[in-house]
Amino acid sequence: MALSMYEISVPLIVRGLTQLEHILAKGAAHAKEKDIDPGQLVQARLAPDMLTLAGQVQRASDTAKATIARITGAEAPAFPDEESTLDQLVARSGKTRAFVQGVDRALFDTAAERVVEMKLGGNVFQFSGQQYLLAFGLPNFYFHITTAYDVLRHEGVPIGKRDFLGNVTQ
Repeated sequence: MALSMYEISVPLIVRGLTQLEHILAKGAAHAKEKDIDPGQLVQARLAPDMLTLAGQVQRASDTAKATIARITGAEAPAFPDEESTLDQLVARSGKTRAFVQGVDRALFDTAAERVVEMKLGGNVFQFSGQQYLLAFGLPNFYFHITTAYDVLRHEGVPIGKRDFLGNVTQ
């Protein structure tokens, strides 16, 4: 049985965003329990040349929206990068999840063959929708979700693989 473009995109992105919201909530609880300024977590980064936690969440959101929009032709909402609290980051993820879940499933019927053009570093790349999703969209999304997890873990938030993966039986 072949999997549809919907099945290999929307549930994975929704699950990733749901778990992102979960680990951000754990970060907020950790900050409260340890009397840490939550803003310290929002501005934390793994290395000086990397994005902050806020930046990682914003890029995960942007990647999720852009991936679904590019493969379906739907118009993605624009969210300004203004989040400065953990609650605002959770809300952004929730808005992104709502967009992804709200795209008409019928738009995914031609997504595998849709031509996706992307400009990177002055070059224009063309992908089929399936190539884009599997070679760029999902890996880039998971990079930012994983890096957000890593930032929180590095800052001492007690999270583990189960927090990242969530319910694996769904």
